[in-house]
Amino acid sequence: MHPVDEHRLILTRRQLLGKSAVSIGGIALASLLRPDILSGANNFATAPESGILGGTHFPAKAKRVIYLFQSGGPSQMDLFDHKPMLEKLRGQDLPASIRQGQRLTGMTSGQKTFPVAPSIFEFKQHGQSGAWVSELMPHTAGVVDDLCFIKSLQTNAINHDPGITFLQTGAEQPGRPSMGSWASYGLGSANANLPSFVVLVSNGNYAAAQPIYARLWGSGFLPTKYQGVKFRSAGDPVLYLSNTDGVDSNSRRQMLDGIADLNRMRLDATGDPEIATRIAQYEMSFRMQSSVPDLMDVSSEPQHVLDMYGPEVRKPGSFASNCLMARRLAERDVRFIQLYHTGWDQHSNLPKDIIGRCQETDQGCAALIKDLKMRGLLEDTLVIWGGEFGRTVYSQGALTADNYGRDHHPRCFTMWMAGGGVKPGISHGETDDYCYNVAKDPVHVHDLQATILHLLGIDHERLTYKTQGRRFRLTDVHGHVVKPLLV
Repeated sequence: MHPVDEHRLILTRRQLLGKSAVSIGGIALASLLRPDILSGANNFATAPESGILGGTHFPAKAKRVIYLFQSGGPSQMDLFDHKPMLEKLRGQDLPASIRQGQRLTGMTSGQKTFPVAPSIFEFKQHGQSGAWVSELMPHTAGVVDDLCFIKSLQTNAINHDPGITFLQTGAEQPGRPSMGSWASYGLGSANANLPSFVVLVSNGNYAAAQPIYARLWGSGFLPTKYQGVKFRSAGDPVLYLSNTDGVDSNSRRQMLDGIADLNRMRLDATGDPEIATRIAQYEMSFRMQSSVPDLMDVSSEPQHVLDMYGPEVRKPGSFASNCLMARRLAERDVRFIQLYHTGWDQHSNLPKDIIGRCQETDQGCAALIKDLKMRGLLEDTLVIWGGEFGRTVYSQGALTADNYGRDHHPRCFTMWMAGGGVKPGISHGETDDYCYNVAKDPVHVHDLQATILHLLGIDHERLTYKTQGRRFRLTDVHGHVVKPLLV
């Protein structure tokens, strides 16, 4: 049966009266709690929308998240996980006692040997914390005392698509809400004139780059108003945001009011929550016509701030530009800001390729930490850096004195976090001497997700959504808050 016809049949007189009574009571209560709701559509439109929780489960350490996702799987032993003894093992076959029969991808499963490939890059200790950082990350090395390194992360997936999907949604199969959508659903927005979840994708054309697709910031089975909004680097930041020729702001307002009336009539007839989302998104688009141009205009930024982000900061779509934009979004209390940077999938020619990725991202990441700290925003902004998994200690293909590649490795990898209630200047977890297995304090992806929600004031077990006969959550039926990471 057509859902509209079914709805009309179900809506009996008794149900109609019951629903009406509840609705009238709800309106009366809302008018007492929020008088602005009934004072006019324009006033209501400018009020930030609260989330389903109506607040937090407990006091939040972080008000917002900036997630610097490095797609492809950065090599932990070439960046942050220093393993000096590997130089003595160069070229030797990875012992079976270390590999323990663990699965390999189809790209290296046919190799007859698995030669150990130590990093060719120099490591030094930095800051009061003494954190080891590769020469590839000189700017990040300058802010290590603000960072919390997690060197014992583990994931389930061994290939990119399920790996990235797992990090972003808590499930390897597509269709679940992304982390930013869960945060928006639970906590709502703190700025009525911008989306609560914004996505920025760096420009790049790398031969080994994995695709970035919109479902990674999708809302899954949550209402679509919680999905991320991707800002473009060319033309309108959001498609169709500008008025067309011959249409002024007043005309646009009148058109939206008319469409809203029609949508409300349809909403009353069908009860479809997606119609309510459509109304809200039209209104958001109208408000963004004034808020987004101001956001994107960096002409007021002091020169010393632009210099801090590096020479590419004025290049729209560059990682440096997106880092600056992330800070500007954080200033405006956008709840969840996600940056994607690709090109970290180095199965061959890793030394050459990884230099390029670090040059593109290192200065921007460090500048973002410094900039947030200078403005007093780092304290309640959680910054996250990392990819979907790590890389193998053994070389994929031939190993030479100055060249090697590395395959995917889910058993251990490194991420860092800063601000937002995370302990600064610490390193959590350890890997074995081969950087192949976790030796101390393992942190699963679901543990990481539970900890991120905890810092936002959310109990990950209590933020759920019922669909398909059961309640779902970001961490599925797993996950524990990693308390040693918390201030």
